[in-house]
Amino acid sequence: MNAGKTLFAQVMDFVPWKTFGRIIERHRGDTGVRTLSCTELFRIMAFAQLTWRESLRDIEACLTANQSKLFHMGMRHIPARSTLADALNSRDWRIYHALAMRLIDRARRLYAQEPMGVDLDATVYALDSTTIDLCLGLFDWAPFRSTRAAVKMHTLLDLRGAIPAFIHISDGKMHDVHVLDMLPIEAGAFYIMDRGYLDFSRLYTMHQCAAFFVTRAKSNMNARRVYSAPVDRTTGLVCDQTIALNGHYASKDYPEHLRRIKFKDPQTGKVLVFLTNNMTLPALTITALYKNRWQVELFFKWIKQHLRIKKFLGTSENAVKTQIWCAVATYVLIAIVKKELQLKASLYTFLQILSVSVFEKTSVSCALQTDAYTTAPPDCAKQLNLFTF
Repeated sequence: MNAGKTLFAQVMDFVPWKTFGRIIERHRGDTGVRTLSCTELFRIMAFAQLTWRESLRDIEACLTANQSKLFHMGMRHIPARSTLADALNSRDWRIYHALAMRLIDRARRLYAQEPMGVDLDATVYALDSTTIDLCLGLFDWAPFRSTRAAVKMHTLLDLRGAIPAFIHISDGKMHDVHVLDMLPIEAGAFYIMDRGYLDFSRLYTMHQCAAFFVTRAKSNMNARRVYSAPVDRTTGLVCDQTIALNGHYASKDYPEHLRRIKFKDPQTGKVLVFLTNNMTLPALTITALYKNRWQVELFFKWIKQHLRIKKFLGTSENAVKTQIWCAVATYVLIAIVKKELQLKASLYTFLQILSVSVFEKTSVSCALQTDAYTTAPPDCAKQLNLFTF
């Protein structure tokens, strides 16, 4: 039993504090700060994420009720609500973005050998975005509709371990296709996208970088068949074709051949048409890759359900981005702890246990022990039977 550190402190030990300190110095994050440093703000935000605190008053009340345990959590004092609000507005969000990216690099190395569901040695990414609705009266810097505000979280998810490799936070009006201009393209990797990212000039740039993409074709795509490969229709494949674009601008944007695969889902009967620049993989492997794109949808659903990114503690752009990046860093940190300690519990179970036991002084492995146990029945040999006749 670990009698010295709380569970929260043990989780925080996995944060690279020296690297975090250099990031803070680079951005001059603690310049002029007297009461709440950038590291303390991250601890409080991580605490709010792990224990599901939803307001500044909620955080203050919970920390006040456990004031004697704050030292063991690495906190010096309880910040006032106004101090915490000022910190969220003034601490540069890029500090927590850099910390999250550092944790992401570490997590991706740990999960590099995780099974992916497809027998493929290359790295596979799923690209998509999710919209977080906001109140236009409070978040006027993030316009979306005439009466609504929103921010978009554009995410490139590494399918090995479901670790986000790239995240961009924008206002709700930014079209998904523009995020392709910001992606760090990795040669030899596969990028799985839906039809919202179908832009031939940007896809050709990805092709020239020696990366592969898999997306779906639009119904009005103008193309001609160049060659048809034989397919086994019993597997659901309808055709496997090499095509060339016919449109004047489309043919200039993507002057080379593409591969079109038509697949009919045996379960739903829905016909899907895929486009890719990979000409060597089996057609069924391409369809399986696109099927795995749903992992990014599950990732968005998971973080919206288990992290605090739908209710924000501040209304400024800096406060919103700080909270989102702290949430991402917390998610990746929990994934690192799970892998480093080789814990069998799921991330959901891990978060549920931490939410009610962050102040407990026990080892993480003992707290997450999920082995069922039974209490031995008492010895009833000397117990008289009331109903003996």
